[in-house]
Amino acid sequence: MPSAPLVLGIAILFGIALGSQLPTTAPAAEPAAADFATFTRDESPLIRRQLQVSDREYRQIEPTLWHLAQRYHGTLVGLPASQRLDRLVGLADFIERLRDTHADEIVIGEGQRLLGLLDPDRGLDPKEVTTIAAAYGAPATVWKQGAGGPTGPATNADTAEGFLAAVRAAAADTTPTTIVVLGHGLPTEIQSYSIPCETLAAAFLDGVAGNAGAGDGDAGTQPPERAARPVDLGHLALVCDDCFSADFLENLGAALEEQCQERALDLVALPTCIAGTNRDRYGIADVGEKFVPHFWKDVIELYYVRRPLPNAVVLADFFESVDNMMYGYGRTPVVEGGKVVTYRLVNPDLVQDPVVFVSLDDAELVRLRTILGLPPDAPLPRLFDIG
Repeated sequence: MPSAPLVLGIAILFGIALGSQLPTTAPAAEPAAADFATFTRDESPLIRRQLQVSDREYRQIEPTLWHLAQRYHGTLVGLPASQRLDRLVGLADFIERLRDTHADEIVIGEGQRLLGLLDPDRGLDPKEVTTIAAAYGAPATVWKQGAGGPTGPATNADTAEGFLAAVRAAAADTTPTTIVVLGHGLPTEIQSYSIPCETLAAAFLDGVAGNAGAGDGDAGTQPPERAARPVDLGHLALVCDDCFSADFLENLGAALEEQCQERALDLVALPTCIAGTNRDRYGIADVGEKFVPHFWKDVIELYYVRRPLPNAVVLADFFESVDNMMYGYGRTPVVEGGKVVTYRLVNPDLVQDPVVFVSLDDAELVRLRTILGLPPDAPLPRLFDIG
């Protein structure tokens, strides 16, 4: 049966057109580029010239720089061109340093427990998680309604609660754990099981507070010293391959920070987060006898089908190799002299451009404020996009 693409959610899609014209001089003082095409045309060439990175690596961090320029527009608007350029180059260097710092973090490997949550749709098989996990000696448990998983032939609500209980347990101990969510998503919830980002955030924090059996964000009646335990979720990684997964993960990070403040908990580290789709992007799947989201499909191709296997799949494999393979969706390479010199956008609906988020520590937050020219007490989200 031929496969057909399936959109993994419902919302507005914004297509991105890439520009290629190179300016000869720095632009005059003006607001940061309002759209990605303008940014790639007017500012990227100037930034790229000051960085010692490959064209591919710059391509991978370019959307991050643009999103940062949008988010911190107020720190860039009205600056002289040279100062704005220095600030953007500083951000690019900051991103590169973080990529180097986190490159070797294990996502799939021996001793790295895997938890899966799969949409109930036919064709999305638990083996898409358990098989790759077994190849690396990683114990795996997959939750999928109707698949005879840990909850048996359960309802969606029972499956969701079983998964959330597993999340609480994973947060409660220090065993390195990767959580993989495949299916349908919205910016504020795991749509397949109607799990809002606030509910998932509460599950993480209930686990840290030693209340692994709690639900609905109830911290229970913990002793004061136990309830005040620092929140360190750095042993966890969360992979989401569904629609708007970057939006969801950013909202999850914000919910975790907000709930830590509400509970008077000291937040040390958020989970590392990997989004199969960038902001405002649909996730796409090939649907036939199998239902395989494109991002996770490429993970399986690169790190299960192709041999020999590496000792482990690390974070750099996601933000370098998987990202590079995903770049071909919706784009076609332009070849000159036997080399790929650029890509041409042919179908924006298929573009996903995955994102990796890492948790900033206090020193990195200080550094980021300095780069942005912000006051020392300016609030910044701890979850940070590194491309």
